[in-house]
Amino acid sequence: MGFSAIDYLVLAAYLVGITIFGVLFRKSQKTVKDYFIGSKNVNWVVISLSIVATETSTLTLIGVPAIAYANYAAPEQGGSFTYLQVVFGYIIARFIISFLFIPAYFKGDLLTAYQLLESRFGVSVKNFAASLFLIMRALAEGVRIYAASIVLTAVLSSSLPNIPNITLWSIVIVGVLTLVYTFEGGIAAVIWTDLIQLIIYIGGSIVGAYILLKLIPGGWSQVQAVGSAAGKFQTFSFKFDFGLPFTFWAGLLGGTFLTMASHGTDQLLVQRLLTCKNERDSQKAIILSGFVVLFQFALFLLIGVMLYVYYSSTPIDPAMSAGQCLKEVPATCDRIFPQFIVAQLPHGVSGLVIAAIFAAAMSNLSGSLNSLASTTILDFYKPLFRPDASDESLLKLSRWLTAIWGVILIVIAFLAQNVQSVFTTGLTIASLVYGTMLGAFLLGVLTKRANSRGVVIGMLASMTVMLLVKIYTTLAWTWYVLLGTIVCLSVGYTLSALLPKRDTPAPVTEDAV
Repeated sequence: MGFSAIDYLVLAAYLVGITIFGVLFRKSQKTVKDYFIGSKNVNWVVISLSIVATETSTLTLIGVPAIAYANYAAPEQGGSFTYLQVVFGYIIARFIISFLFIPAYFKGDLLTAYQLLESRFGVSVKNFAASLFLIMRALAEGVRIYAASIVLTAVLSSSLPNIPNITLWSIVIVGVLTLVYTFEGGIAAVIWTDLIQLIIYIGGSIVGAYILLKLIPGGWSQVQAVGSAAGKFQTFSFKFDFGLPFTFWAGLLGGTFLTMASHGTDQLLVQRLLTCKNERDSQKAIILSGFVVLFQFALFLLIGVMLYVYYSSTPIDPAMSAGQCLKEVPATCDRIFPQFIVAQLPHGVSGLVIAAIFAAAMSNLSGSLNSLASTTILDFYKPLFRPDASDESLLKLSRWLTAIWGVILIVIAFLAQNVQSVFTTGLTIASLVYGTMLGAFLLGVLTKRANSRGVVIGMLASMTVMLLVKIYTTLAWTWYVLLGTIVCLSVGYTLSALLPKRDTPAPVTEDAV
């Protein structure tokens, strides 16, 4: 059907509307605390949904259907519902975080996750962890922006095929529009636009799934028959192979440790927890988010299976077939859902679903920009260079740092064009350093013997081991965080027992930062 003027109008209305809505929150940003954690008067359900929207990037919305659509050599690699084993780990981890990390964050009345490490181990450990966050988040978010550009490229190329450098322009459009309202509105704009964007992308995905089902001859019975015959509905695999990412063991353990790190130590999501009114609301918010995430992953995987069934009986570019797309140019499978939307959905609906995919991209990007700026200001700039800086000057600089990080992420997105699956690439980047960070946080909250020297060496050992594992082994990425955590914990604790203990720094309080 192609992308029509009506579709462009729907998409433009969303992009302009969400940007204007976010900018309206500028008036509520009077201090740097307002800009980064808000006034703590937002209902915990809203924050819970903001958590879901923040962790649901375009990687999820186009990458997860692609995983279920493609024909992998084994279901433990993808091509089925086996990814849900990882999501079950996501839920377990949220209960652990709510009772292990959240009390520590609220006891210290902190503004960033890494101030917890400073209060326990000192500045060196905090700076190390915060630096890892800045590098990891920038690289991973650059891949996510590129994932969003895949969607916009599919849209623009369908009706404007002669535009030069179409991918570059797609990346710039996604990045700049999100930057505008994040720059102006701070965390309040991020949270409330997250809520709207979640409603849009879940609603748009459901509409897309419904129409896709109607287009399949035989409807749901055909989806069940073809999907079952191809093993697409397989959910559990108890095969014990460290090279396969979606086994029960890799999924449950890997998903648990991945989420303990991403939601318990990553400023991107810890920042959401810190915006809650109190510890209890923060705990409820993170636990509820796990069950919402389970629903949406099941929805996205089902869309992938339905795409497989639809294209089993519908002509398609051979390079995009479920068996061939993994062997063609990088990220070909990731284009299957956007291309279906543009080519097959009715006019108006196509624009709505593309807007939904943009909503997922922009909600994740806005949170990343704000968290990158908060860590830069609160963990590095103020304590190291301007401890006496006025709140007014910090607020102004926070906005400009948001803009600078936006430019950096756009550049990284342009360099990410040759990655394989955007979904697994984004998770792999995060997983390489998450174990290092989680190990340090666990040493801080679970032990009294660990000291700064031991923890720093443990973190370095963990990073070294994980780089070697990535380069020289075939270990599945779902094991990365668990392995990295074990290395950091064991080396950090052992060396802390052997090395002399330094004085424990005074706890970091809100007044101190």
